[in-house]
Amino acid sequence: MTGALERMEPLHHATAGDLDVAYYESGPADGPPVLLLHGFPYDIHSYVEVAPRLARAGFRVIVPYLRGHGPTSFRDRATPRTGQQAALARDVVDLMDALGIDRAVLAGYDWGGRAACAAAVLWPERVTGIVSVNGYLIQDIRGSLHPLRPDLEAGFWYFFYFLTERGRAGLTANRRAIAEVVWRRNSPAWRFDDAELDRAAAAFENPDYVDVVIHSYRHRLNHADGAPAYLRLEAELAKLPPIPVPAVTLDGLADGNFPATDAAASAARFTGPRRHHRVPDAGHNLPREAPQAFADAVVEVARLAASVTGGDPARS
Repeated sequence: MTGALERMEPLHHATAGDLDVAYYESGPADGPPVLLLHGFPYDIHSYVEVAPRLARAGFRVIVPYLRGHGPTSFRDRATPRTGQQAALARDVVDLMDALGIDRAVLAGYDWGGRAACAAAVLWPERVTGIVSVNGYLIQDIRGSLHPLRPDLEAGFWYFFYFLTERGRAGLTANRRAIAEVVWRRNSPAWRFDDAELDRAAAAFENPDYVDVVIHSYRHRLNHADGAPAYLRLEAELAKLPPIPVPAVTLDGLADGNFPATDAAASAARFTGPRRHHRVPDAGHNLPREAPQAFADAVVEVARLAASVTGGDPARS
């Protein structure tokens, strides 16, 4: 196992749309590109053991800090600090444009999985295939007032906390501590230590972190408007369109907040070829907890895409 304090360095920067994106890159420059997208409240080190596996397999691996995290910054003070799903998807495609990447595999969990799903339906011509933990992650904002089972609602306490100004103040003051509570609930079998949490928590000191996170949760629960720049994209996502590109979906069987589901239950959400796997002993931060399973899923979706196009899996 890679040392707990290993850091993904050096970082690179790219001017991409509204952002100056900080990202880690490894693997051959001419390899098939894959973007690994982290969630909340986590950082790029969710992929500290996935990235080298994929680099050795010949992929060009790019791991960006999402908006509001780490050294990624907004280029203009006037840009709304939105965390809505359309913005996350647009950021991915803007980064691909900045790096001269026509098509890529997009792989993620939580916010990152949502960005991958949204980009795949909005710009399918740019997406070779996706890997998504917990399956189809496009938010049904219109249906957000429908309650879940009480035990699941209890795990989403921070959704409701962040609707309040008390929650904003709490996140401002307790970024690391809130992350720890979420990590322990999301991944009850993961034995992370203080050093692991500290490494991720450094990314939460971004000056836009609180605004982006608060807006994300208020928007998804229909308590905050989206930014005008994303109105058209959000209207498309509101239709809950199916994902048309090849997909490999994963569920961790030790996820404390997002129970594993039968792939058949979401089959209609995927019109491209799809494979689904359940990963034993893995929680919500699946690429960190089961890095080989996640890396295997990226390789699998690249091969799946090649089987559709008749191309070389290493160049899909």
